[in-house]
Amino acid sequence: MTQDVEMKELPAPSNSVTSTSPSTLQHLKEIASLIESSAYAREVRRIVRAIRLTMILRRKLKASVLSGFLNYALTPGSEVHARLLSYLPKEDEHDMEVDTATSAAQTPAKHPLPELEIYCYLLVLIFLIDQKKYSEAKACSAASIARLKNLNRRTIDVLASRLYSYYSLSYELTGDLAEIRGNLLALHRIATLRHDELGQETLLNLLLRNYLHYNLYDQAEKLRSKAPRFEAHSNQQFCRYLFYLGKIRTIQLEYTDAKDSLLQAARKAPVSALGFRVQCNKWAVIVRLLLGEIPERTVFMQKGMEKALRPYFELTNAVRIGDLELFKSVAEKFSTTFSSDRTHNLIVRLRHNVIRTGLRNISISYSRISLADVAQKLRLDSPNPVADAESIVAKAIRDGAIDATLDHVNGWMVSKETGDIYSTNEPQFAFNSRIAFCLNMHNDAVRALRFPPNSHKEKESAEKRRERQQQEQELAKHIAEEDDDEF
Repeated sequence: MTQDVEMKELPAPSNSVTSTSPSTLQHLKEIASLIESSAYAREVRRIVRAIRLTMILRRKLKASVLSGFLNYALTPGSEVHARLLSYLPKEDEHDMEVDTATSAAQTPAKHPLPELEIYCYLLVLIFLIDQKKYSEAKACSAASIARLKNLNRRTIDVLASRLYSYYSLSYELTGDLAEIRGNLLALHRIATLRHDELGQETLLNLLLRNYLHYNLYDQAEKLRSKAPRFEAHSNQQFCRYLFYLGKIRTIQLEYTDAKDSLLQAARKAPVSALGFRVQCNKWAVIVRLLLGEIPERTVFMQKGMEKALRPYFELTNAVRIGDLELFKSVAEKFSTTFSSDRTHNLIVRLRHNVIRTGLRNISISYSRISLADVAQKLRLDSPNPVADAESIVAKAIRDGAIDATLDHVNGWMVSKETGDIYSTNEPQFAFNSRIAFCLNMHNDAVRALRFPPNSHKEKESAEKRRERQQQEQELAKHIAEEDDDEF
């Protein structure tokens, strides 16, 4: 309410753009004061809150507002001030006069804090990326990273992690992601030496993204396996790590681990991160199909994901039916979508699963069927379909996909009677996986609990106090008994 009153007392200019600028500028000044207080108090949580407030104002940022804020936060005429102003586009004179007038009411800091300087870099970089000025964003991000290398303060770690992300994003948008790989490795080494765990998390994910962008899965796995691991500090970075780990495991044919990582990343991701959750579900659907599972229909009916997951829904339907022709038509129809998602090579692997699913349906439906009919129902388009059907049936029997025998003399596949599944170990495996999932969720919930500082020390001191009082009472009682004996 106080902000509204102050705005009414100011003379309202005729231009609607300038009328909103002082309000946004005032919010930025409040964020700057919050960063200053957190820097003096060495309170990192206030820095996180300042970044969250900045993301709310992101769409309201304009060049005139940023220039006014730079005049307020930095020393006019300094090297940093001149460099950041050079990245901003020129605005008309009327807007600039209003901004300088409002910023003149506040005395600029003579010696700005390093946290405030890095925040100005971050603010300008976000504005340049939103305005699609990628060349200026690359220059600004490179200058900010060069400045960060000379700063070793724990209150800058949160701001630095955001700068690392936008630094990589600005080079990715221009197609020059390979240029900064060596610099990212150097920054990760610096963050490790400075015990900046949040920076290590962010830079590890950026390096994994860099390697996976160029399909360097072996190098990504080597880096991931040798990088130090610790308790996650950021839920967003942990979700990204799980997603990249799931992609690496999928390429390495470790589908079970990949499925766990991808599903966990999709569950832990915030609801607002719709694009990230869509990518996780796309890869999770492919991995589950490669494992021989059929995803539930509710996976494709999630809010906001129906259109994006439509190609994968039709692909799942083709695999479920076991129709090889339908599978080929779906793969050709959505080939551009699968190529853009980088899942085309995985879909090629699904052809064997489609054949196996169709063969399983045939074995359930027929107690005895000729190999020629099997080849016809599977729609094998090879020069010798009967021989291919015989080899496919033999391999499926050997792998345990179907319970049948092969009569080579007569050219028949003889299916055995289906037994009771509860006499096997399948129910035990199903319950074991559910129990393991519940236990992992419980452990994650316990790790996420927050306790008052030094609560364990206070508990120990209380126990020691009780022991001391008990010892004093026993000693007093013993002395009193000795006194009685003397009398």
